[in-house]
Amino acid sequence: MRHANKTKYLGRKAQHRRAMLANMASSLIEHKRINTTVAKAKALKRYVEPLITKSKEDNTHNRRVVFSYLRDKNATAELFREVVDKVGDRPGGYTRIIRTGNRLGDNAEMCLIELVDFNELYTGSKKEKSKSRRRRRGGSKKTGDAAAKEGSAQAQTDDASPAKEESTAEKQKSPQADETKTASAPKEAGSKGEESPSAPKEDGNEAKQ
Repeated sequence: MRHANKTKYLGRKAQHRRAMLANMASSLIEHKRINTTVAKAKALKRYVEPLITKSKEDNTHNRRVVFSYLRDKNATAELFREVVDKVGDRPGGYTRIIRTGNRLGDNAEMCLIELVDFNELYTGSKKEKSKSRRRRRGGSKKTGDAAAKEGSAQAQTDDASPAKEESTAEKQKSPQADETKTASAPKEAGSKGEESPSAPKEDGNEAKQ
């Protein structure tokens, strides 16, 4: 019977077991989740959670204590800098074990152990996508048929442009011709008007004679 035997030996000697748990705890803090067996995950949970609780109070003594367990200054700095900001308000239960099935080789029960507050699916802290519509800048790429149609339309406009220029030139000339015609018309009417009164006078003189 296993009375008062709480140590999970994991098939290793004490020094090997401590080194393994220290490496696993550093990896968990840096990557926020790791894959391992269920037995190792349960041992790691009891190893790393007291360190996270100790990191809530940032002082030199606690940093030295945590470093003596993790044996990695980068993991220690990240624990006191990033991890505490997320788990500072949580009273405990910083990790979660998700079973993923059995391993093919030795049929060992596998799982995923992660830090609870760094999972965006469960916490719902994923950033919402902006609902603003995207607007294209510049001209969009067009298909070959559309480009051919545009080319033909431009060619037609280029062909029609000389005719348009000629018609505009004629329109510009036509007002001048109208002006010359209107200017010459009164003169002709005036000359005819001067001759017309003289004709009756001559007839009257002949009648008197």
